[in-house]
Amino acid sequence: MEYKMILTDEQKAILDGSKGEVMAKVMESVVRYGELFGAQRLVKVTSKYNHLVTSFGLKMMTPVFDLMQQLIDAGVVSGQQFSVDPRPLDKNVPANFLQKFIFNNFMYSKQDFYENQLKSLGLMSDDAFTCTCYMEEMGNKPSKGDVLSWAESSAVVYANSVLGARCNRNSGIIDIMGSIAGFVPEFGLLTDEGRKASFIVEIKTTKKPEAQLLGSAIGMHVMEAVPYVKGLDKWLGNELDDAACTYLKDFGAATASNGAVGLYHIDGLTPEAKELGEKLIKEDAQVYVIDDAELKRVYDNYPVIWKNKDAAPKLCFMGCPHMSLEQLKSWTDRVETALKEAGNKKVIIPTVFTAAPKVLEEFNKTDCAQRLKATGVITSYICPLMYMNNPLCAKMPVITSSNKLRTYTTARYYTDDEILMQITKGGKK
Repeated sequence: MEYKMILTDEQKAILDGSKGEVMAKVMESVVRYGELFGAQRLVKVTSKYNHLVTSFGLKMMTPVFDLMQQLIDAGVVSGQQFSVDPRPLDKNVPANFLQKFIFNNFMYSKQDFYENQLKSLGLMSDDAFTCTCYMEEMGNKPSKGDVLSWAESSAVVYANSVLGARCNRNSGIIDIMGSIAGFVPEFGLLTDEGRKASFIVEIKTTKKPEAQLLGSAIGMHVMEAVPYVKGLDKWLGNELDDAACTYLKDFGAATASNGAVGLYHIDGLTPEAKELGEKLIKEDAQVYVIDDAELKRVYDNYPVIWKNKDAAPKLCFMGCPHMSLEQLKSWTDRVETALKEAGNKKVIIPTVFTAAPKVLEEFNKTDCAQRLKATGVITSYICPLMYMNNPLCAKMPVITSSNKLRTYTTARYYTDDEILMQITKGGKK
């Protein structure tokens, strides 16, 4: 069989069946994928761990289960252990009888079966379910220059931008194929040229812009291009501390979901921008200026797809992507203070803060955990997006400050301050 790509003797031998028929098909899938994007060669995956996007046992995913079983039966498992996106179910998250019935009997009835398959293929641990696998607590933080075979858009953009790793926006299944083969095609964000910016974004706001709103504006404007952002370091500083990383986590998730950004550079802050500066900017780069008026324009143009636009919210989700330990602690303080000001003891809208299992484990060791529980806020490892995929849940008036959740579901977006107002005092301002 002829391939356009330049392959090593090792890669050719695998394609010819030296490691079995199933492994040959895996390698062919990786090669064909690369050829579609003009890759000239395959490069080794160098990260210690992988991350997969498919975590949910939807009944309709039978072809995925069958494929996974073929890999398991042939002994073709991942060369790396891996984490995977969040679980779709948690009994602690509010749901009525009919919603639970749909979840358990029509949507995620294969969850236990699929999780057992993931364990057989190389799941890191029973609690390695999160979209923020790169958190220190999770143990899957790649190093600068590592070549990854990840999927999950918010994790990929964080790894590329904040950590300086190299990964394309892969789809589900391709992620595990690259990990099993040990190689990924070299194109796009794996190349020096592909990591250069074709947009300069100038931040000229009068206050620190909302991370999710700013990311949304940039994502919708530049789409899949690489932006070089100037002026944001004024608000974030020049060190990637917990606060800056948390901000960029949410910012990047919005650029990736509201557009298709897989990498951004923040002048004076992110690794490649600190190292190379404006050498990362292409000569013909376009300029996009973001000021207060532009952010207001973006916000005001978000569609509201609730049946009754004036409905009272019945649920609030925070943490898409999953919240950091720093966020859980700071939001505990914010909720307590706002409730005290309002003269309320508990949140007036059922509210769920989601975070990675191991982040929640660390949070539960702090005094903040009991304080937050006392406010009525629920903590969970769930994927809010998977919850909202239930058609009965989709009909509910759900609010969020996640632009990713807003984009993919019927949830309605509000800024952090507006969310805090609604859950502690009621009203939108």
